[in-house]
Amino acid sequence: MELSHKTLSKSPRYAELSLDGLPEGKAITLFRQMLRLRRTEEALLAEYHPAEEMRCPIHFCIGQEAVPSALSQLVRPDDYMFSHHRSHGYYFAKGAPLRELFAEIYGRATGANAGKAGSQDISHSKSHFYSGAILAGAVSIAVGAALGFRYRKSNQVAISGFGEGATDEGAFWEAMNYTGKQKLPILFVIENNRYATFSDQLKRQDSDNITERVRTFGVRATKIFGNDAALAFRTLSGEIERLRQGDGPSLVEAYTFRWNSHVGPEDDGANAYRTPEEMKFWKDNCPISLMEERLRESSLLTDAAKASMEADIAAEIAENFKFAKGSPFPKDTEWRRMNYEDASPLADKLLGVSAGGTFDQNQAEAKLGPY
Repeated sequence: MELSHKTLSKSPRYAELSLDGLPEGKAITLFRQMLRLRRTEEALLAEYHPAEEMRCPIHFCIGQEAVPSALSQLVRPDDYMFSHHRSHGYYFAKGAPLRELFAEIYGRATGANAGKAGSQDISHSKSHFYSGAILAGAVSIAVGAALGFRYRKSNQVAISGFGEGATDEGAFWEAMNYTGKQKLPILFVIENNRYATFSDQLKRQDSDNITERVRTFGVRATKIFGNDAALAFRTLSGEIERLRQGDGPSLVEAYTFRWNSHVGPEDDGANAYRTPEEMKFWKDNCPISLMEERLRESSLLTDAAKASMEADIAAEIAENFKFAKGSPFPKDTEWRRMNYEDASPLADKLLGVSAGGTFDQNQAEAKLGPY
């Protein structure tokens, strides 16, 4: 199968998913994680209207569960993950608490950001997860984190997840140039779902060759069929291991597709920017269905086992809704403190050891040690 959105929707149904090379039990875990993410998104989508209790825009990731589920099995607690506005899959991948995601969407004080960020700007600092609405913002900030890891000589990695639309930004190409030159421990993950809102990639870029262009900067780059969870796991696993060994940076471009609107839950099908044939191809190649078929063929999944998973996931989702709806709204807030922090002890120390108001890193480290 040629990996290009121009030809994918005209291709036969994907038949290349293989469980070879997966650690024992990993295929079932990947399947359960995809199912858990799908059911979570479906539940939020169904609950949004007519209840009208969630009052922030949400960019759902239904249909794009394979990459986040693979990442969820590969990242460490001390790794940092950065995401664009379609944040739920990456929040999930980093292992951040889902009940705090629910509460954040409901604008409650128990949310990941005390109900003040909503979906597309949600972060969870304890989990080292950060998202944001600025296109390619996740790219730039992740580069800074990776530079810090190299400076501290740790084997942490930074992971930046975004769509192909972010590659329209100059910041993306500056990141390729800098990380390729500096060999930083960073993994860029492009979930190429073809459309930036309603705009086809090939109406914005001359050709579908992001991976080839990235390699010219010294960044290792691979493209994969992004609905093959087993392939995503093997590919991402190998790349993350190489990053930990100092052989970075890396980019993985995963061709996938969002079933839902760009931003929901309202349907944007009236814009007619996607064809019925294209939608059918991607739904026929649902990442969960592809994995389930292979698991059943290998006698690794039964009806009873799947029913048990569904029951456990449904119970978890119900508890998340209960937690969110039962939580209080934020109290009156000092808005200045949300945008400006008076207490900045590290900055004060650095300024205190600087000569004549000019920061000198060597002088600062001599007095403070590495920071």
